[in-house]
Amino acid sequence: MQDAALRLKALMEQLLGAPLPVRIRAWDGSEAGPPESPVLVVRNRRALRRLLWKPGELGMARAWVAGDLTVDGDLYAVLDVMAELVWERGEDARTLREALRDPEVRAAVWGLVRMAGPPLPPAPPREEVRRRSHLHTKRSDRRAISHHYDVGNDFYEIVLGPSMVYSCAYWDSPDGTLEDAQRDKLGLVARKLDLKPGMRLLDVGCGWGSMAIHAAREYGVSVVGVTLSQEQAAYARKRVAEEGLTDRIEIRVQDYRDVTDGPYDAISSIGMAEHVGSDRYLEYARDLFALLKPGGRLLNHQIGRRPWGNESAYEIDEFIDAYVFPDGELAPIGGTVSGLEAAGFEVRDVESIREHYALTLRRWVANLEADWPTAVRLTSPGRARVWRLYMAASALAFERNRIGVNQVLAVKTPDTGTSGMPLRARSWR
Repeated sequence: MQDAALRLKALMEQLLGAPLPVRIRAWDGSEAGPPESPVLVVRNRRALRRLLWKPGELGMARAWVAGDLTVDGDLYAVLDVMAELVWERGEDARTLREALRDPEVRAAVWGLVRMAGPPLPPAPPREEVRRRSHLHTKRSDRRAISHHYDVGNDFYEIVLGPSMVYSCAYWDSPDGTLEDAQRDKLGLVARKLDLKPGMRLLDVGCGWGSMAIHAAREYGVSVVGVTLSQEQAAYARKRVAEEGLTDRIEIRVQDYRDVTDGPYDAISSIGMAEHVGSDRYLEYARDLFALLKPGGRLLNHQIGRRPWGNESAYEIDEFIDAYVFPDGELAPIGGTVSGLEAAGFEVRDVESIREHYALTLRRWVANLEADWPTAVRLTSPGRARVWRLYMAASALAFERNRIGVNQVLAVKTPDTGTSGMPLRARSWR
């Protein structure tokens, strides 16, 4: 009798205490749930074992990455309803233990155990990183960056498109092109930094060289770009040579903490500070402050999260930490501003461009899905699934204001108080 989906639906609703807002298709071909709802496909019993051994986000992520759990139809729709049901319930381990005191909940769990089969936990997918600490040493940061960025430049070309910019674009219209929006973002950064011919720019976390090339080509500045990724550096150097800009751009495989050849007129840090860590943030800000000349500007482009009532209870997202950005940490914008000010900066402008990142991520997901077989061949099925899940889930998180992204413009204002800022600072628009 093919009834696995019906049994699974009943057990899940009993466990969650709420109707299941998705339709379930089980490994035996059975289906249950609202007919017009998104379809969550449980491809085998191993998916249940993953969820039982690691309840919550990480168990579901492991099942997704391994291919035990998938979606038929609109991935965004499934993620949206599942986020409300699972990820946003705010249940910690203590709350789950309390729930298990309920005889009906215990019965549901044992029902899932019986459906799951042999109780041994499946091994985590090979794409999962086993982190040791969040100390953010130079060695651990280098390893974390390599995990995320040394996936293969060909893979990133599929996702990012010709711009090869891996940060939030700046959209004039939702109907615009990704390339135009990324070009506009680089131009926005350059204008905020007030780049002029002959200036020296340090691009911290330079990626594949797009900001460095734009600044040198369009504004006539000399650029030092630093990255911890060997693959990014090789790609960036090739692009610089093809643009004929080797006399203006130097790409280094170097930790920002090892840069000692200041002062620079300006520093751009675009999508890099998320890797620094809260314990190291003041050190990061002080290092960049020391590298700037008096009156020099820093543009810090950084993803932020909503503040917690009890900040000491904040924990790094399990899925992101295990599969995407090992040791990556998000901070509220208030903490970012405070850290920069504590280092000596005068913060002159803060601009939230949250909605812009949602648009960017949806375009990246579309790029990945449009050339899925090639992406799988260049990496692995599991790695491609990681990128699809994290980008789609992140797009929804930006749209729902669970996370944001901010450009903070700060100045190393000298003792004279002369910041060099125009009276109407928003003229860069």
